[in-house]
Amino acid sequence: MKKRFFCIDAHTCGNPVRLVAGGGPPLEGATMREKRLHFMEKYDWIRRGLMFEPRGHDMMSGSILYPPSDPQNDIGVLYIETSGCLPMCGHGTIGTVTIMLEEGLVSPKTPGILRLETPAGLVVAEYIQEGYEVKSVKITNIASYLHQSKIEVDCPQLGRLQVDVAYGGNFYAIVETQENYSDLADYSALELVSWSRAIRAILNEQHNFIHPIDEKIQGLSHVMWTGQPTQPGSNARNAVFYGEKAIDRSPCGTGTSARMAQLAAHGKLKKGDKFVHESIIGSQFVGRVEEQTQCGDRPAIIPSIEGWAKITGYNTILIDDSDPYAYGFSVI
Repeated sequence: MKKRFFCIDAHTCGNPVRLVAGGGPPLEGATMREKRLHFMEKYDWIRRGLMFEPRGHDMMSGSILYPPSDPQNDIGVLYIETSGCLPMCGHGTIGTVTIMLEEGLVSPKTPGILRLETPAGLVVAEYIQEGYEVKSVKITNIASYLHQSKIEVDCPQLGRLQVDVAYGGNFYAIVETQENYSDLADYSALELVSWSRAIRAILNEQHNFIHPIDEKIQGLSHVMWTGQPTQPGSNARNAVFYGEKAIDRSPCGTGTSARMAQLAAHGKLKKGDKFVHESIIGSQFVGRVEEQTQCGDRPAIIPSIEGWAKITGYNTILIDDSDPYAYGFSVI
């Protein structure tokens, strides 16, 4: 059989977003958290087929829309990418909101605001729209917190490193300047990818990273390498590794949330502070600490992230059972 999917492609500050506007499977569950588990169990072939080669690529990221379970909310969003079916994706949300509004896929209950049900919880998006064009999207993310500080890990070539692990919708190992690591600018993307795979595997083998409220959210999936900014107005620069060989071209939304949570836990950010985060290609997200809160027994923050996205095209994609590469592949 041939399965047909209508997709709208975009990018958020340089990183791809593929919104599945038609062909998404019906999912069981009262919440997006439950729908995510059903998708992972029965429909992960859709993620693999649409995200990996030959229909996608190593950096591909996407979303599928569902009716909200709470009538007060506007839409439910499922996140898919090469690294898995994520609880939350910041750049994906900014891109998804931009596509939905410019293509008329959602009618906001309150102009200027969209309430999004995600597997990680409720995410509120504020947007500025001029005519058809969405100029910017600001998302208020879920509670983000520093999970563990100063974890030691051996990195190939670099040697012993200390990392903080923080949660901003996904778990991130954050590598800051130290004796064996100078700055993001001093290393190639290929080196960062290779080292990240090794670091992530070691950390997941030696430690358990489990969300304090939802035990289904667990495991370290991302590695963030930090550096000095290169663009006017930036506070910090980063390169986020995800999947098996992807470096986020955007400043990374959940990564920016995790970074702000880490800095707040160390007393370097407080409520109301702005944090401009720069990506490996120089694009910027504007982050802000909106509130101080708790995540289970952990001190946490409610962060916001603001950025922009552009639609790049329309795709009708076929996944054909007779195709030996129907469900995707990765070469490296």
